Amino acid sequence: MISRISVLIVLLFGLLAIVDLLHPGFAVTHDGQDHIARIANFYQNLSEGILIPRWAENLNWGYGHPILEFLYPFPSYVASLLHFFGFSFVESTKLVFAIAMIASGVGMYLFAQKQWGYTSGIVSGILYMYAPYRFVDLYVRGDIGEHVAFVFIPLALLGMYLVFEKKTLSRFIFASISVALLILSHNAIALMVTPLLIIYMLYLIWLDTWKRKTMIWLFGSIFFGFLLSSFFWVPALLEGQYTLRNIVTKGEYASRFVDFSQLFYGKWSYGTPSMQLGIVYWIVLVASIVLLLRFWKKEKVKRVFLGGLILYTAAAIFLMLPYAQFIWQKVMLLQNFQFPWRFLAVPVVTISLLGGFCVAQISGVKKYVVVVSLCCILLFLSREYFHAKSYAEKPESFFTGIYNSTTDTGESAPVWSVRFMLGRFDKPLEPISGNALVTQEKRFVTMHSYTVSSQGESRLLENTLYFPGWRVTVDGKQVGVEFQDPMYRGLMTFLVPDGTHTVSVAYQESKFRLFGDILSLIGIGGLLFLFLLKRFSK
Repeated sequence: MISRISVLIVLLFGLLAIVDLLHPGFAVTHDGQDHIARIANFYQNLSEGILIPRWAENLNWGYGHPILEFLYPFPSYVASLLHFFGFSFVESTKLVFAIAMIASGVGMYLFAQKQWGYTSGIVSGILYMYAPYRFVDLYVRGDIGEHVAFVFIPLALLGMYLVFEKKTLSRFIFASISVALLILSHNAIALMVTPLLIIYMLYLIWLDTWKRKTMIWLFGSIFFGFLLSSFFWVPALLEGQYTLRNIVTKGEYASRFVDFSQLFYGKWSYGTPSMQLGIVYWIVLVASIVLLLRFWKKEKVKRVFLGGLILYTAAAIFLMLPYAQFIWQKVMLLQNFQFPWRFLAVPVVTISLLGGFCVAQISGVKKYVVVVSLCCILLFLSREYFHAKSYAEKPESFFTGIYNSTTDTGESAPVWSVRFMLGRFDKPLEPISGNALVTQEKRFVTMHSYTVSSQGESRLLENTLYFPGWRVTVDGKQVGVEFQDPMYRGLMTFLVPDGTHTVSVAYQESKFRLFGDILSLIGIGGLLFLFLLKRFSK
């Protein structure tokens, strides 16, 4: 009964946070509208039988874009499933935001409850949902990937604890899938919290008597998590070299550091996001440091746990400050995060856990007084964050048709193309030299077919952005493609001989994408093998 009431309390707080999503239309945020357009393109791939969408046919003024290859796919899979069951793309996207907020609180509750009991679970779950940065993602930035990733951070930690507690295959699979879904929800956030997962894993190994066995099981779960998600992160990592990513984002971090005072308090804004950590969260952090000093000599286990979380929190805060610029200059991996303030995601996790730990150290009636007071203060301080700036209503065709944007700042555009197209084309395939008549036969996301009648040799322009994987065949034979012509930068041009021909322009798996696909299949096959081995061994 107590556990049900505890979960209901967390659910209630989650529902209060998302009630504004019931408003008609979609919240006007920095990225929200673009995410809906991306999901519409993602769903178009799925509806044509493409299980791993990588190409957005309708983005970039209809010239197409490889952004889906670099875009965390799990939120789009969930939104596409909801759309399949009859929700509009706007409704599906709003539902993903709503479900993620509640699920993240419940996930943190489950993990903290396992560590310190129901009351601590409630505190950690509510702290996790009510951090100002969570509302920045929800109502200011509209960052669906980061928002969904917060669901799987506590679930990954919970999975590791369950494996530590009892080494069964079902728990191992749960931990592996949680790590995989964290990566598939937002690769940058996953990268930020991976050290936390490793630190926690080492902590559990240190606690266990059978250290070698625990190490194998826990390392194995993280390994399989990366293996299962390889179809996304392997090509995204390796084919990033073909994009403007390092050019567009170069040096951007330098102007995005946070002044230390901003972490204490900042006026809520729908323009430049508020970078505050939150008053309550600072109080929890200070209380944790006091407890650390208290446990320093006697309670070794508590000292190690507290010390690890506090140090990781301090490191994340330091990386947001201008004093850390020398580190960002030397570590190229950090520069891919673009915004140092993104490290606010780390204290959201660590301080939520510290809050649960602190409450667990209080006994009797005082505990409930502290918990009720904390919840009331959080509700009062967060009352301004519960709302969107404004709402917009647009027809479904706005998102499913040609979209006049790439939906990013150009970092996913191929290096040989222009950063953004500036207008729509007249014809998908057109002659630019010679004399040819083009008839379009079929047009799908990854396959365009035409009949071309040419008088003599003609040069044709396919108004589709080139990216590794595009192949052009004439009468079933592959022909050479030029995509760096300064007159048609980034677009495909090719020759057709005299006569009538069948021309096909198809997007296929590159060697890097195929490699990632194979690794994921190996991961699925490995888990299936372990499952069958266990079943038949009985």
